[in-house]
Amino acid sequence: MLDFAAARDGLASQPFSRLLGARLTEFGDGAATLELDIREELQQQNGYLHGGVLAYAADNALTFAAGTALGPALLTAGFTIDYLRPAVGAVLRARAVVVQAGRSRATCRCEVYTLDGGREPVLCAAAQGSARRKTDHRSSGMP
Repeated sequence: MLDFAAARDGLASQPFSRLLGARLTEFGDGAATLELDIREELQQQNGYLHGGVLAYAADNALTFAAGTALGPALLTAGFTIDYLRPAVGAVLRARAVVVQAGRSRATCRCEVYTLDGGREPVLCAAAQGSARRKTDHRSSGMP
């Protein structure tokens, strides 16, 4: 199975995650939490965090949560996200939990919050998705 240090190394190996400054703050027991600092260059024209950044955070948190059940080498099979309110604050936090896991696929839920100083976290998006074990299509004769 995958431990916290290996999961952090996996996140650090993703160029896009490094670009966003994402960090894994929780990993294990069917859950994963990903955080990133909200910066001006990640905002859209109205000053809110861009929805694509929220989707990235939910997607990666869902897949890392699945990794607590299935191990490494996973791919997102699909996910949906509902934007509940504009994301403003200092930090974005996406926390995902495994809902159901089989041998090769796990379904997870994720809540995405903004944090701002000592204030209560604000729920800004909710997502659900699944991840599956990566297979090498070349070895199966598929393109």
